[in-house]
Amino acid sequence: MTDSGLLIIGDVVTDVVALHGSPVRSGTDTAADIMLRPGGSGANTAAWAACLGAEVHLLARLGYDSSEWHTTELVKTGVHPHMVVDPDRPTAVVIAMVDRSGERSMLTNRGAGGLISAADWDPALLGGVARLHLSGYVLFAEAGLGLARRAMADAAAAGVAISIDPASTGPLQEFGLERFIRETAPAGLIIPNLDEALLLSEARTAEQAAVHLSERYGTAVVKLGARGALAAVDGEVVATAEGVSAEVVDSTGAGDAFAAGYLAAKLLGAGEQAALQAGCRAGAECVAQVGGRPRYGLDLNRLYPIHTD
Repeated sequence: MTDSGLLIIGDVVTDVVALHGSPVRSGTDTAADIMLRPGGSGANTAAWAACLGAEVHLLARLGYDSSEWHTTELVKTGVHPHMVVDPDRPTAVVIAMVDRSGERSMLTNRGAGGLISAADWDPALLGGVARLHLSGYVLFAEAGLGLARRAMADAAAAGVAISIDPASTGPLQEFGLERFIRETAPAGLIIPNLDEALLLSEARTAEQAAVHLSERYGTAVVKLGARGALAAVDGEVVATAEGVSAEVVDSTGAGDAFAAGYLAAKLLGAGEQAALQAGCRAGAECVAQVGGRPRYGLDLNRLYPIHTD
């Protein structure tokens, strides 16, 4: 039996989602519907990929305050969690303020997740794995960068494919664009959104960005939101997909869901066109609900309880 698993290294976050119909006003109250959701780019990708049929393992660092709740939520989606619990720090928290268009602004505290390191790595995690996927957020702290280097080196030595999601333009710029490309050189696939792709490639269009990045990585898949996605391989655009129509409630996690759909489809043997379409379907399903994870049949506006450890 060939290896077919997906190992993701990334963040697990407690998302506080505030849906506000009017602009947030400084110095006073703004009415909002506020919900609690499990989130985090790496964890969202893992949850969607598992729900879509992939065998998924997730390595992440949780805090003392909510590790049991987060682990339980991941298991519900079929993820195999490999969680390191920090006894001194809380789990990462993001406050996501979402306007009536579904666009979000975020306040972030990385908490325990910002301290994940090479000490949390075990090469045995690569057993049965066909692909290692890294959330870019892991690289943006020195300890996490050390982990990424070690994991990618071990994966490359074991013949495991490697992919990277650049995560966010702000941290990318702070980290350094050429430095990011240099540090992620072992990856054979990059999955940026349009802003990240244009930033990393210095191109003017999505097609040019995909071509340029595919020359660096081998394959580049550029997420275009409602306009779909495109893929380039070795300097040539090889597939495009149109976006799937959806009523946008909350854009949180849409890019993570797309990556999950694409990666799960590829692991199951799909070609580039079909994988892009699978990614677009997952992204559309994600934006039609509150939060960045599959729903497990719960009410969209339910406030999740946290059972602290």
